[in-house]
Formats: sequence, C-alpha cells, structure tokens
Amino acid sequence: PSVIIWSLGNESGYGPNHEAMANWVRQYDPTRPIHYHPAEYAPTVDMISFMYPPVAKIIDAAENDGDPRPILMCEYAHSMGNSTGNLKEYWEAIESHPRLIGGFIWDWMDQGLRQETDDGQVWYAYGGDFGDEPNDGNFCINGLLFPDATPQPAMEEVKKILQPVRIEGIVTNAVELAAGIRAVTGVRIHNRRCFASLEGLRATWALLEDGVAIQSGELELPPVAAGESAELTVPWEAPDPQSGSELCLNVVFSLAEDTSWAAAGHVVAAEQLWISKDASEGAEGAGHLASGTTRCPAPGAASTAPQVESSEEAIVVQGDDWRLTIDGQTGAMTSWTVAGVELLSAGPRFHVWRAPTNNDDTKRGEQQAANRWREAGLDRVEHQLVDISSETLDDGAVRVQVRSRVAAPDVELGFTCTYTLTIDGDANVLIETHVLPDEGLPFLPRLGLQMTLPGGFETMTWYGRGPHESYVDRKQSALVGLYSGTVDEQYVPYVVPQEHGNKTDVRWVALTNAEGVGLLAVGLPLLEVSAHHYTTEDLTAARHLHELQRREEITLNLDHRQGGLGNESCGPGVLPQYLLQPEETTFRLLLRPLTGEDYEDSMRQAQALNRQCRGGS
Repeated sequence: PSVIIWSLGNESGYGPNHEAMANWVRQYDPTRPIHYHPAEYAPTVDMISFMYPPVAKIIDAAENDGDPRPILMCEYAHSMGNSTGNLKEYWEAIESHPRLIGGFIWDWMDQGLRQETDDGQVWYAYGGDFGDEPNDGNFCINGLLFPDATPQPAMEEVKKILQPVRIEGIVTNAVELAAGIRAVTGVRIHNRRCFASLEGLRATWALLEDGVAIQSGELELPPVAAGESAELTVPWEAPDPQSGSELCLNVVFSLAEDTSWAAAGHVVAAEQLWISKDASEGAEGAGHLASGTTRCPAPGAASTAPQVESSEEAIVVQGDDWRLTIDGQTGAMTSWTVAGVELLSAGPRFHVWRAPTNNDDTKRGEQQAANRWREAGLDRVEHQLVDISSETLDDGAVRVQVRSRVAAPDVELGFTCTYTLTIDGDANVLIETHVLPDEGLPFLPRLGLQMTLPGGFETMTWYGRGPHESYVDRKQSALVGLYSGTVDEQYVPYVVPQEHGNKTDVRWVALTNAEGVGLLAVGLPLLEVSAHHYTTEDLTAARHLHELQRREEITLNLDHRQGGLGNESCGPGVLPQYLLQPEETTFRLLLRPLTGEDYEDSMRQAQALNRQCRGGS
C-alpha cells in the first residue's frame, strides 16, 4: 500500500477549520495533493471531488475550461443489492474527458452478520435484527461481494468496464466474405495499463455460430507497452452459415502463467465482435426477424390441422398427441399436455411487477420507484376477462383472441391487454400481446408474460447474454452465447431477497426435464428471461434469505423488457434511456413443446426453430 493523497476528513461540512487544516498539511508535507469532498470547487483542495454525482454533472465540470484541477468521484456507483447500473455511462464520460480521473465504488463487501437457523440454514443479519433501535436497516448491505466474500454479478460488470485491454474489430467493408457476413479481418488492441506492458497475457479467439464455437485459435501477442496499441490478424475462415444463424467473434485475454493474485487462464479482458450483418447492425446484436412474418413455422404438408372445441367453460385446441386448454372465464391457458406430459400450471399472462431492488425501494432518491409502483397498484393487479373468441384460419391454424382488463381493484389506472394466440397442428403457439396503458401511470418495473411450470423441468438453456444475470443498464459483461444450468443455479442470494437472475437479449430459452422434454420460448426478436423456484410475491415479501421457501413449481418470466437498475439507494436513479415508459406496446414470442429423443436432440430443435424464425421462413 502507498499513501498518495491527504484527506481533510469525510462528510464533515466545510469551513475555515478545513482551510486551516489544508494550510498545515501543505507546510508539513508539500509532496502530496489534498482531497476533501465537501469543498468541491473551493481553492483549498487540489482536486475537485463529488459524491454520487449524475453523469451529466461530471461532464459539465470536466468541460469547465477555467479550472484545470482533476475531478474525482470519492463515492459513486452505489452497489446495494441488485445494483451498479449506469457504470458504462460513467466510464464513457471518464475516458472522453482527461480531467476525470475515476472514482471509488461504494462498497467492497456486504457487512451482514452470519446467522444460522435451527436447521442450519445460513442467513445474514443487519440493522434491526437484534432489537437495536435506532438502526439503519440494511444500509450496510451495499457491497460488490456477499458477506461470505463471494463476488456478486455486479463484480463481473466492474471487471468488464475496467478491463486493462480494449479490443476493437477491424472491419474491411469493401470485402464481403459471404452473403450477410462482415469482414472482421482482425482486432485493434489498446493497452489501458498506465505502467505495465501486455507481457504475461495470452490472447485467444473463437468464432461462434448461434452461440457455439465452430473455430478457435491463439493470437501472437506482441509486448504492447503501457498506453500503446497494436493490430492483430484473426485467421478465421468464412463458414457457410445456415439461414438465419448469427456469427460473432470472441477475443479473450487471460493470464499466461500463475501470478500472486490469480492462476494461469484467469480472464482479464474479453470482447464480442459481431460478424453477421443483420446482428451487428441491430440493437446490441439483436439478430434479424423478417418483416411481415406472422408465424415462424410455416405449416408443412405433413402437418395436421388442429381441432378446436369452444364452450363457455373452455376453448380446447388439440392435435395428434397434444392438448391445450384455455379457460373460458379467465382467458388464461390452464393446461398444455404433450405426449401425456403436463407442461403448464398457469399462464402465460401479462405481468408488470418485480420484487423491488434496493434501488427501487429506496426513500432517498427522486424516482422513488417502488413507492410509485405501489401507489399505482402494480404489485396487486387483477385480470378481468372482457371477451374471448376463437376461429379457424384458412391454413387450418386456430386463432384465439383474449381481451382483458388488468388493474388493482382499488386503483382506477391500469392496462388493457389483448392476447392473440395462433396455434398450428404442430403445437406451435404464437402469442402476440398488445398492451395499452392508461394515461397517468408511472414508468414500469417490467413488461412481459409470466407463467408457471410444474416441477421437474429443471434444466434451463438459453441463447442470449450470460452466464450471469444482466439488465438493460448492466449487461456489457454478459456476452451472447449458448448457456445452460439448473433453475436453482439462476438464484442470486442477495441478503435482502429481490428481483434477480434476469437474462437479456435472449433469442430463445428452454426448460426441460431429464429426458429433454419441455417448453421452448423463442423471442421475436428478443426476450428478457428469468426462472425461479420462488414467485414474485415470495421475493417481494421476504426480508432475509431464510424466509424464502423453495417451491416445487417454476415461475418463468418472458419479458419484452425490464427497466434498468440505476443507483438510487444512494445516488442517481435509472437513466432516462433505461426507464420503461408506459407506452402502447405490441410484443411477440413463440412457444413450442420440446419432445426430442434426448436433451441434445431437443436443443437441436430449439436452434433450428430459432434459425427458421430469423431466416424468415
């Protein structure tokens, strides 16, 4: 450790005593600069310091030509619970303004006190759990590490944003390697270290098709000096991609040998470069969906038109070995059996509430998200059927249309939701949801569909960002790929249970049992997805880990979008571009049963359907 800066204290006001302290320091030790946050622009200090400033404030300060002093954020990016949004925007400002020298994230580690229940379940206590009054509640639970020192998902984002190597693709637009493929011939790397070269690092690359590596290799890495750049050729060969598939290039820098702080192979920097034209030109590699596509799987000659029976009690649509039931009084799907296996316990239905994060539930900031959501009744909406109808289309598919009013019983404002389900003979269910919010609603926590699956569909596989959770304002570290894990493994044990486990930019997700039988959801074009053995209500009510009781059923969220995380528990809220406004919205997704011979066969079915949708067949 080294001491390089004098500080006059912390959050202790500002006055003549501080000026006297600064004068004494300069006489005693003129070699070190002086910092003090509440002084801000006062001439007493050698650097301007802010605590939890909005991004716009540090930019304005950095562009003040009349003051040459460096600018430091002595605290920023408050990491309480599922948090640390907006980090990308802070560092875009820092890197584009020389006077901005960085900042200190608050905090390093949750200060929870380890407890055990009588049956040995570990949980962490905080203010008020010992009968202590007054207390500051869980305000000490604000770290990048959990109390047991394991990293939280936000740590991945910090690592990515601050990685010591910047990696940019070199694109030769004049060369077209194949239809729809950009010519990323190499990478330009920038050593962001201040003193050390890139010696000791190993560079590798992999070409991915729909999230799976099809080519890979190692790059010869020159010893790029601190602050310098170099260009490397990546020797990938243009494949013959299947229609609708996506290609990207992953470049990774890792430790070549063991060090005192990490073992060989530890990743220090990574970047994903899009090669598919449609993906690279879309939003964040969103992929392509042919315009005008009404139903991805075109009915084939072998497909048998489904049968439909309608009554006041239910609409039943069935094929050769499957049966789907929609309740005539509620408009909700209540059963979906395929080859004798029940896929559905409840839903899918319009869902707008999320278990508030610490940033949502704060009373310190300006947005006061959770307070506004509760006032609008978003935590207790009820679904009231307005009308329901069914018809058989010319191609034999069945269309069911459901219109519902979704609002809390004690609040006037709400939503009008129209679901249009198009069901073909192969049990493909295209769901188009039109949401019309009433004027006067606040920005929303989420907008999507929620459904419940029976227990047993424990393997979650998705093609999207991962493997850790990501959100619209905290997803740079989650590269697009094909990932798989159990539903239990998607749980993030925040000391105060809250919204967690979300995956962004998801092309498709499947929940399957040990035999590979399950349910596939394909985004048209993208979804945000999470799966839990807890309901949203369970996560909302619990204040400690041991208060959660695992359910056998699985809650599956298929969101059009969630709002951002922000930093408002002690800092700026969600940036305007990441707020989910209550606007008229239509979103689509496709559901299909998976009945492969085994898990691998079902995953091949999932990839094939995804490509079919993106190819516009």
